[in-house]
Amino acid sequence: MFKVGIVGVGQFGQNHARILNESTKCDFVGLYDIDKKRAEEIASRLKTKSFDSFESLLAEIDVLFNVVTTISHFELAEKALKKGIHVFIEKPITETLEQAEELIKLADEKNLKIQVGHIERFNPVILEIEDKIKKPIFMECHRIAPFTPRGTDIPVVLELMIHDIDLILSFVKSKVKHISASGAGVMTKSIDIANARLDFEDGAVANITASRISLKRSRQLRIFQKDAYFSIDFQDKSVKHVKKSKNLYKVLPKIMLGKYDNIATEDVVDIVEVNASDRRKDALTTELESFIHAVEADINPVVDGKAGTRALKVALEIVKKINKKN
Repeated sequence: MFKVGIVGVGQFGQNHARILNESTKCDFVGLYDIDKKRAEEIASRLKTKSFDSFESLLAEIDVLFNVVTTISHFELAEKALKKGIHVFIEKPITETLEQAEELIKLADEKNLKIQVGHIERFNPVILEIEDKIKKPIFMECHRIAPFTPRGTDIPVVLELMIHDIDLILSFVKSKVKHISASGAGVMTKSIDIANARLDFEDGAVANITASRISLKRSRQLRIFQKDAYFSIDFQDKSVKHVKKSKNLYKVLPKIMLGKYDNIATEDVVDIVEVNASDRRKDALTTELESFIHAVEADINPVVDGKAGTRALKVALEIVKKINKKN
């Protein structure tokens, strides 16, 4: 059983620590945070060890979970990899593409694993339908939330939108051909609201909106493909699969003639509520244990360093285009 530890136990990292501490898939050694008072508080709550330094934590583990702020992702991940430690890095993988590529190169040289924390890949509804998504034509994403100070050290594109960028890149097996984007800083000096359009070489299009200054929280994704589309609500963990009705051929002649009387919605489409096998399953638990399994089985992580870098590349290009306009 691999020995694991965590660096960074802030508002989000404390959840990682709790899950790893409770997991039967690993031996949770302890944690480190630059805020020693915070580290001791979380360690006491979990009845685990708070290390005095990052180096002392690294000396006792095989796998590191890196949940610090983005600005420190590269420095800490590099130190761990150089000591032969597998690394899970919360999204985005790093601040720059050069840093991400350096980590991938280092991991490859030492035969180590990197996984990036794109948690929506492990959402029960995504796991339920991912094998049903075939060659998307159009995708529309809305990820909005009320303002909170957490995460405002980076643009909303890197904080929220990058989740949907990663999902889209995993669904579309084609290169991005063109990106257009707009956005603005409202509550902060950074970008708080953004919209981007991705055009792919195979003709697929994605329209993505992210905001951290909304009055409500909403996370929705619609995926349209030939003969069907999926409407996904990440908060409710619900999916509607809309496809052509089996009765369509009966009413199609009338439709072709422009005679729409007495034609019901169910005559044209079937709307199927897709039930995830276990909606209660926590995506974060699935994500963290997936990485531990990848290390144990010596297989490629679901969201490896290259996937995290692809998402970062698109996100940074969106930020660049928005800043150029402003």
